[in-house]
Amino acid sequence: MRFKPVEPGKVKTYSLRKRKGKVCVDELCGLFPRGGSFREFISTLPRILAGNTLREVIASILDAHRDGRTVAVGMGAHVIKTGLSPIIIDLMRRGVINAVAMNGAGIVHDFELAFAGTTSEDVDTALSTGRFGMAEETGRMINDAIKRGAKRGLGIGESVGRMINRSSFPHRELSILATGVKYNVPVTVHVAVGTDILHIHPSVDGALTGRATLRDFRLFTGVVATLEGGVFLNIGSAVIIPEVFLKALTLVRNLGYRVKRFTTVNMDFIQHYRPLTNVVKRPTMTGGRGYTLTGHHEIMLPLIYAGIIEELGE
Repeated sequence: MRFKPVEPGKVKTYSLRKRKGKVCVDELCGLFPRGGSFREFISTLPRILAGNTLREVIASILDAHRDGRTVAVGMGAHVIKTGLSPIIIDLMRRGVINAVAMNGAGIVHDFELAFAGTTSEDVDTALSTGRFGMAEETGRMINDAIKRGAKRGLGIGESVGRMINRSSFPHRELSILATGVKYNVPVTVHVAVGTDILHIHPSVDGALTGRATLRDFRLFTGVVATLEGGVFLNIGSAVIIPEVFLKALTLVRNLGYRVKRFTTVNMDFIQHYRPLTNVVKRPTMTGGRGYTLTGHHEIMLPLIYAGIIEELGE
């Protein structure tokens, strides 16, 4: 017979006490005491993998904030749709978040929450009748704001933020865009033409939309130019923000700005190629640290927020 069974009788072994392991008892989780603080909760997490990552991300944000460094957030619209605007707004108000970048869908949901107190229509039902994306106020008011602002040299974020901030909308305090105007925190909007419901309305002006989003890209590039020692978080944008971030980073490095050592974080419930490559890996090859946190925004972002608030002592 060609093949014979291998007998392990003479195998070489070693003592377990001499082997180095990846996990040891002092890294195991603790037990959360009933009625304990959030600081105690964080301390009970295992000092392994994401338990360590969560603590390190919180510490990086706090360190940058205390040192006067830039903390910038890029985000997909899902962050707004999962009810997290109040966290972004509060961190902007406290001066922890110094800049926000969002995709075009973000301004739709931000506006609709401020205007009507509701957003995120049922696409499956509306698409079959051709009604998807056809809310009159959303298309007209946002596009008009963009056009007015573009003619004054403003970006999309400031244009729509000013409109909401001046309005009597019943929930304008829940607008990230309006908060940016109120506290002088830049909120930039990065549009891909044809991706947003605004572009199917007759009120859209492609030239002025393009002019305004280019203005926002250059403003965002100015934010990236200050990231040395700071933190950039990409929350829930799989394509647009990672691509915009990479182009802004290469531009500022080309122009001679020192942006070599900083922290990047990608947060999503699925880790995609572009965020992992364009946010976590490539930008930090010359220094700094890139992190990934995988999980639902509506759980992960409140955990980070609570950790920040606990340590700020406010």
